[in-house]
Amino acid sequence: MLDAVGVALGQEPADSRIAIAYSGGLDSTVLLDAAVRVAGAARCVAFHVHHGLSANADRWLAHCDQHATALGVSFAARHVDVRRDPGVSLEAAAREARYRALDVLCDSAGVRRIWLAQHADDQAETVLLQLLRGAGLAGLAAMAPEHRPVGAAVTRVRPLLHILRAQLEDYARVRDLHWIDDESNADTRFARNALRHHVLPQLAVHFPGFRDALARTAAHAGAAQRLVDELARLDMKAAASEDGHTLSRDALVACDDERALNLLRYWMRALGLPAASTARLTDALRQLRDVRDDHGLRVDHAGQALRSYRGQIYWEAGDSGDAADETALTERPVTALKWRGESVWRLPAWRGTFVFTEVTAGDAGAAHPTAIPAALLMGQPLFARARSGGERMRCDAHGPSRTLKNLFQQRGVPSWKRDVPLLFVGDVLLFVPLLGVNLTALDALHADHAKHRTQRANAAGAAAERWIRIDWREDLLIA
Repeated sequence: MLDAVGVALGQEPADSRIAIAYSGGLDSTVLLDAAVRVAGAARCVAFHVHHGLSANADRWLAHCDQHATALGVSFAARHVDVRRDPGVSLEAAAREARYRALDVLCDSAGVRRIWLAQHADDQAETVLLQLLRGAGLAGLAAMAPEHRPVGAAVTRVRPLLHILRAQLEDYARVRDLHWIDDESNADTRFARNALRHHVLPQLAVHFPGFRDALARTAAHAGAAQRLVDELARLDMKAAASEDGHTLSRDALVACDDERALNLLRYWMRALGLPAASTARLTDALRQLRDVRDDHGLRVDHAGQALRSYRGQIYWEAGDSGDAADETALTERPVTALKWRGESVWRLPAWRGTFVFTEVTAGDAGAAHPTAIPAALLMGQPLFARARSGGERMRCDAHGPSRTLKNLFQQRGVPSWKRDVPLLFVGDVLLFVPLLGVNLTALDALHADHAKHRTQRANAAGAAAERWIRIDWREDLLIA
């Protein structure tokens, strides 16, 4: 055990912190104990994820905190809300939530590698499950001693991958370790538990070397997956936008089916989306090849929808709705705010937030020519209103006023993204998400501000000299 941890420690950068995913169960308790013995407590940090799925979750959190403190190890925890999308199992949803939480904890601690306690039996179970589900290479690759998923910032390290569960039990017994038992591990309604309790013992009798054989299968699949990922990276360079959030529809459909499906899978992993079934991806590719009307394309998956606009395809929040234009406007109640310097204004009805950022006076005149005097925002109530049709604004300093519909079209904003709140100062349209500040209104407000600057300064105090930039941020974005 200590030898395996020592090998993993040798792969770590000198003097780096050793982050360990610590659930409090047998496996992670052994890993934490061995890491402390090899690397020293001062170098280790234990991360715990509270899923809230068990009535004992609070007790487990307390146990982990106390045990880490007793070892002299830094400890941090994060609560998660496990939400299941249609067709996603509770196990898969909890796993994804756990990895996301661990990534956040790593980021907070400034570490880019985390040790996980999966062992040889875990790997065998995973390969068998993936085989029974008809998984592809990515599924069969299962677990690797060291792996960083596409698009992730944190590398997952598994020092115990060649250690048997029985060896972990022996180590824990000799060291007199104490751990918690998750009652759900005995529930054979879960596929993994059924394999663990009913299938693996029989395999051990008739095929004693099955764990090593399945580990070799995983290694072969992993090598093959790296090759197809490299092909996908080449295709991404030709098809993806600079930020990777959109793909060229023409470039994708120019590929043969297998290569196009490989690119779609790789792109989705890079965006942090869960894997889709072959049937779902095949349907998406069929629509991309056959549907001529951009608005006719929609493939739903894991709370997201694949859409197309002006030759680009991308994923949108699945509940973002269809075309929001003069022909299909959504009515919403007007929301008001008496602004007093708030940095954010949350608008749940639009699933987004107005963000107010202070800039210096020098920046306001140069780098941020659309910055607004804070006194103007304080002078009258702010209103967030839905579009009613026919609104106009000027985005170009030397251009004419145009309808929002024309400006959205000019900027290539898909119709289903045009359902945004319009920000008014009193009765004046000041800001439109995805378009920016209404320069006509800004010029008038600046003129009024200059005319009454003394009065406004006296009324608003120091705020008269502050300048504010307004932005809009959607709540539901692909990571």
